[in-house]
Amino acid sequence: MAGDPDSYLQHRRLLFSLAYRMLGSVQDAEDIVQDAYLRWQTAARDAVETPRAYLSTVVTRLCIDHLRAARTRREQYVGTWLPEPLITPDDGDATPAFTESLSMAFLLLLERLTPAERAVYLLREVFERDYREVAAIVGKREAACRQIAARARRHMTNRPARYPVTTAQRDALMAGFLEASRTGDASGLIRLLRAEVTLWSDGGGKVASARKPVHGLRAVSRLLAGVARRYFEPASFHATTVNGAPGSIRHVAGRIQRVFVVEMAPDGIHSIYIVANPDKLRGLGGDLGPACVDPQVIRTTSLADATREGADRARGVPVNRPAAG
Repeated sequence: MAGDPDSYLQHRRLLFSLAYRMLGSVQDAEDIVQDAYLRWQTAARDAVETPRAYLSTVVTRLCIDHLRAARTRREQYVGTWLPEPLITPDDGDATPAFTESLSMAFLLLLERLTPAERAVYLLREVFERDYREVAAIVGKREAACRQIAARARRHMTNRPARYPVTTAQRDALMAGFLEASRTGDASGLIRLLRAEVTLWSDGGGKVASARKPVHGLRAVSRLLAGVARRYFEPASFHATTVNGAPGSIRHVAGRIQRVFVVEMAPDGIHSIYIVANPDKLRGLGGDLGPACVDPQVIRTTSLADATREGADRARGVPVNRPAAG
């Protein structure tokens, strides 16, 4: 069982779905999942109760270690930090809570949590693991995990409301927003935005972007219109779903320049996220986005029908199993 590639592949989508929510990075999540495979290849049989339990433990603890090591870099990040965008399908079978846990707003709220709080909260609240399993994965007592989960839930209060929007409303708002943003039509933007709209922009200090969130109807519309007029250049837009929300990829000269993610209510747009940091746009072509909205990955029964064809790329060398965080 241990080291069997098929057992690993059965859980690969689950592992990526967990790692991406933990890290907010497509590339780092893929690296963690690959590292888990290398450890799986050399795992002792007596160390593996079930493939899912072993692999979930390895991925969770690697993510905790990664977050702790990255804390200084995150604190020194230039401007607003946003998660790497992830292309996701419209999945009618996904529960609203599972889709919400992929949203930009939710992933930003996770930044309030310590690495251990984030792991316990996601495993319990999103992936629906019982406390006995959570405790085994993070290497803590069950009572401690209950306390950690309660503390994490307090930090995750005041989550932005999510509004039911029809397909027609979504498409009309998104089309109008992209056209007004492209042409610099401030009046058109004002008609599409809600009064309390907020815009977050992540350039990572590598491209021009607003370094702090921009709040309010007129401030946001002026910013978007001004950018369009100042930096006008031929561009194409590809509408898609990003992190479970309406989105668009902007191409200039065949190159992805930025990604827009828009959260809306029936009467207008209330949140805009723009990812322009080129380092965060390299993972858009990955094949695991569907895993993050697939409700199958959180079922406690066999995940065989969630298998993704193809193996991870082989690279690196096996390393020791991580210690409990």
